[in-house]
Amino acid sequence: MRRICVFCGSNNGVDPAYTDAAREFGQALAQRGLGLVYGGAGVGLMGALADAVLAGGGEVCGVITQGLVEKEVAHQGLTDLCVVESMHERKATMAVLADAFVALPGGLGTLDEFFEALTWGQLGIHAKPCGLLNIRGYYDELVRFLDRGAAQGFIPPKHRTMILVADQIPDIFNKLCAYVPPQGDKWLATP
Repeated sequence: MRRICVFCGSNNGVDPAYTDAAREFGQALAQRGLGLVYGGAGVGLMGALADAVLAGGGEVCGVITQGLVEKEVAHQGLTDLCVVESMHERKATMAVLADAFVALPGGLGTLDEFFEALTWGQLGIHAKPCGLLNIRGYYDELVRFLDRGAAQGFIPPKHRTMILVADQIPDIFNKLCAYVPPQGDKWLATP
């Protein structure tokens, strides 16, 4: 694993623990010699994360749309800033550049990006791990929803296990490294 794509908020949220976790995750990436791929913003959790990786001497590749650059939210000090035309191109570019995906706390954009990466894994487009860093239980209700989706037959159990969840930073790294993608076709009705 060389680079991890991190999806997270362009805001800080109300709990300072979210910003602290973004910084700690960035420091952990740099300490492990892993590069960061992310949405390219210099604001919110995204900015705190990127700044921490850079401060630790790590590589940061931001992928951002031209429209967001024009709104002046692009981080100006990255190792590499890739400017694309659309959100679709942004997600595809981040997926190509990364070896794993992690969602920190965030809003609709974070969920959109995470679930698209996860769905691509489910469909066999990639075999990369996808994890939720569940800071202060931020994703507890989402995890319960996913468990309910599996219990109700909408998410095959083997695909539910694709969603790696950890409350602590070292645990998410361990789960990403140990990940084995499910075998078989998404469309076959096998557990």
